[in-house]
Amino acid sequence: MKQDEVTLSEKLFRKKYEQLGSQEKHVAHHLAERTHIARNVSDDFTEQMTFGQRLADNVAAFGGSWTFISIFAAVLAVWILLNSFLLIRFGSEAFDPYPYILLNLFLSMLAAIQAPIILMSQNRQAYKDRMSAEHDYEVNLKAELEIMVLHEKIDLLKDTQWSELISIQQEQLRLLNRLTKDRTENP
Repeated sequence: MKQDEVTLSEKLFRKKYEQLGSQEKHVAHHLAERTHIARNVSDDFTEQMTFGQRLADNVAAFGGSWTFISIFAAVLAVWILLNSFLLIRFGSEAFDPYPYILLNLFLSMLAAIQAPIILMSQNRQAYKDRMSAEHDYEVNLKAELEIMVLHEKIDLLKDTQWSELISIQQEQLRLLNRLTKDRTENP
């Protein structure tokens, strides 16, 4: 812990450094070091993902697409047509006659596999969103504190300028008084 961080925490947060949360300490460190805090949280998160996690995200992305729905509807239509009309019409026995118990089994298995994969992906997305929100908070907090510091600097400059202007004005008044005194004494 550096002295700058302690001073900043007391000045800007109005708390002792030890009382700050981890995010505030992180922001105080970056303020003291004058380094940027912004980063791409999505890239950081993506780099840490395992093969299984990437596969689950791809399965969830495909399972929630119009392409999947279209292919799935086509497969269902072909299954029903094949078992209801074509095989019976050409004298063969349907391998899954109405009420399509085998199709129902396949659909149940697909749902049983697809649901946990989609939930895993959603949980990961929720975690990623939380990380992004926390990072946004840190960036916003640092920006707010930087603005406060800039306001203080501007106020200090304004006060200094006012003091200088007043002293210049007093000097001008002194010179004017002297000039008027000299004119009245030496007409």
